[in-house]
Amino acid sequence: MLPAIPDPRQLRYFVTVAEERHFGRAAVRLSMTQPPLSQAIRALEHTLGVELFERTKRSVKLTRVGAELLPEVQRLLAAAEGLRPLAQSLARGEAGVLSLAFVSTADYGLLPPLLRDFGARHPHVRLELTEATSNVQVDELVAGRIDAGLVIAPLPPRHGALLSWLPIAREPLVIAMSTDTSERLDAAHHASGNPHAGWLDAPVSLLEVADTPLVIFPRRLAPGFYDIIMDCYGVAGLAPRIGQEAIQMQTIVSLVSAGMGVALVPQSLRNLRRTGVVYRPLAESVPVIETGLVWRTEEVSPVLAGFIEIVRAYISAAGSASVALRV
Repeated sequence: MLPAIPDPRQLRYFVTVAEERHFGRAAVRLSMTQPPLSQAIRALEHTLGVELFERTKRSVKLTRVGAELLPEVQRLLAAAEGLRPLAQSLARGEAGVLSLAFVSTADYGLLPPLLRDFGARHPHVRLELTEATSNVQVDELVAGRIDAGLVIAPLPPRHGALLSWLPIAREPLVIAMSTDTSERLDAAHHASGNPHAGWLDAPVSLLEVADTPLVIFPRRLAPGFYDIIMDCYGVAGLAPRIGQEAIQMQTIVSLVSAGMGVALVPQSLRNLRRTGVVYRPLAESVPVIETGLVWRTEEVSPVLAGFIEIVRAYISAAGSASVALRV
């Protein structure tokens, strides 16, 4: 029984005969004799169920179907010839898809330079980006639906054996407050003779905003981040009054600008400029927020390996810059 799908060699023979319009010249070009070439074309026509050439003793001419089929066959052969270099590019991580999730805080610090550097070195890799809280990202990773995530530490201990963790950046919390709240505190500082009065970046104590509602992520969606903030209040001997909860950092800052309360956010959120919002350092000693890259330990594709390499280069450059600043 003849195969239902044409042999790729038969397709190449068809294109060569169509281009040469002569079986003898086509056979020479293909480094074969004419009889097996003619038999291969007959077999192709039999498989397709159509005549591709009109033959006479002196000429070979494409039929209407053959002429319309020729460009399609040429495209198929070109695509087939591209499989080898594509496979090699995929193996080197130069092509493919990277599914990356990130917490909203990374969008204002880590994410832009990492994507810029990765895109410059891997322009043919398609990025699939998703914003999600840390716990959602971990679940998606374990389920195999994303390749890696930028999350806030700590990771859930139950998944520790499955996941690899690469810390990237550590930054302190700052307090986001409305302009009205900031001006009220500055007036109080000035009246008390505080030497920092009038400083645009004057530290603020949690004691000064103890009665102001706190805007925060729900604990069920960001337990690590939530607990860090609660610990800040606990160390200061305070129990915060939670006014609003929101799952997007942009929403939290918008609620702050509307006078709905204050929020403790990573320092990189200063890059999220919003009318009516002021970011001030905390007077208390506060813990740092650690953001890093997490992925499934046993499943590192060439594309993901390339992204991890970019992250490591970013960490190295950030460390060198920090040393230079201290010097």
